[in-house]
Amino acid sequence: MGRNYWMVVSSTEDFETTRSKGFTVYGVRSKYRRRAQRMQPDDRMLIYVTGMRKWTGTVTVTSEYFEDRTPIWAPGRRNEVFPYRVSTKPDILLREEDYINALLLAPRLDYVKRWAPENWPLAFFDTLHLIPQKDYRLIEAEMKRTIRFRRTHTNVSNSRYSDRGSLSHKDENY
Repeated sequence: MGRNYWMVVSSTEDFETTRSKGFTVYGVRSKYRRRAQRMQPDDRMLIYVTGMRKWTGTVTVTSEYFEDRTPIWAPGRRNEVFPYRVSTKPDILLREEDYINALLLAPRLDYVKRWAPENWPLAFFDTLHLIPQKDYRLIEAEMKRTIRFRRTHTNVSNSRYSDRGSLSHKDENY
């Protein structure tokens, strides 16, 4: 069983498509087949939306990679259908107003230290990144902090938000 930590970089349009599918599947172009092959059940994924420069949530991989050419996302420049896929389940899904601003947090990541500080967005140029667990945990902790803050300031009595809310499942660790 895996326990790698990934960051997926998505356009706003592809993010909305993935959201419409309940965050239950993620696909990559042929260029990233080898990375997709490395994905295993229990791997964790951060979702980063490039147009917004924000992290929007996390999912857990629930399957090994598989090939499926059924169109889901808008075809890329080469008319690809993102054929290399994994099944996923949502863990943390933030409300839009709670998305984590990468401009504030990304410069603290070990993963981006290979780039000059002013060029950190270049680190997120590709679609799929294997990132250090420490970086994943930093962003995940900020998401959890945001959820706790919202709960204490909105008197939410139930730990399960709606599909527009912050958590996709009940977890006492939050």
